[in-house]
Amino acid sequence: MAKIKPGKGHPYARILGVGGYRPTRVVPNDVILETIDSSDEWIRSRSGIETRHWANDEETVAAMSVEASGKAIADAGITAGQIGAVVVSTVSHFKQTPAVATEIADKLGTDKAAAFDISAGCAGFGYGLTLAKGMIVDGSAEYVLVIGVERLSDLTDLEDRATAFLFGDGAGAVVVGPAKEPAIGPTVWGSEGDKSETIKQTVPWTDYRDGHVDKFPAITQEGQAVFRWAVFEMAKVAQQALDAAGITADDLDVFIPHQANERIIDSMVKTLKLPEHVTVARDVRTTGNTSAASIPLAMERLLATGEAKSGDTALVIGFGAGLVYAATVVTLP
Repeated sequence: MAKIKPGKGHPYARILGVGGYRPTRVVPNDVILETIDSSDEWIRSRSGIETRHWANDEETVAAMSVEASGKAIADAGITAGQIGAVVVSTVSHFKQTPAVATEIADKLGTDKAAAFDISAGCAGFGYGLTLAKGMIVDGSAEYVLVIGVERLSDLTDLEDRATAFLFGDGAGAVVVGPAKEPAIGPTVWGSEGDKSETIKQTVPWTDYRDGHVDKFPAITQEGQAVFRWAVFEMAKVAQQALDAAGITADDLDVFIPHQANERIIDSMVKTLKLPEHVTVARDVRTTGNTSAASIPLAMERLLATGEAKSGDTALVIGFGAGLVYAATVVTLP
């Protein structure tokens, strides 16, 4: 039996650069209140959201991704031609095939980089980051571009009081490359498919195509069930990620959870007993829930504002439809 040679990879991987793109249109709660019976106070108290960004016709999934990726590549100090793989996490690219990653790789000017999409909802960035780390260590790629991007305004039912105020659009990207010491910890990830009905698309595309329903499919959720799961179960997963990385909450500098809801974030901070010195991402207030884009967008903003700095140790965790989740500890670029 022939022996297969191992890949010529690197011992470790790290995030080298980050970039984000938020659509130009800022949508305040007042706009949402035109179609649902609620109030600005109720929306803020239940979610922490004050504004969100909605894309225009030109701000496509691909266009937003290219903008965010260009910033991440520049931040990493490399060229697009050095990117060996492009991984895009999205649930709002409406072409079943080809993958939007191939269009993005071409527009960026990569040298025939491997390119594919993944569908892991709000945990998608963590899934992509884990895949990228594996490619670097295995030697399949020297640099990997991981993108989280959504146009959730296309999948929002503006008459659904439970979700109309939640979702926003945007793209976040990171470049992952080789490192001389551990900078992306072990990933604690998984799925709980028995709870898949708690966050879902209202109907399949075929139901709309065949005229069984008049309303375009949208994302809906059982708010209380999602809240309980996120607060109690995801705090456990976050702790497991800390344990896997061999650190404690006291060792953290930054906490970047999926920006789903500020009440969930506050509850996780309390359950994890994070010290006062830990900076907590609260990008949800002005960006809303952007699913796979929320963690890299929040990371980019913390670094841009100086609330976090290069070399900080951060706990990141994404969780959402599936139900799926992924948590890890990273060194910020």
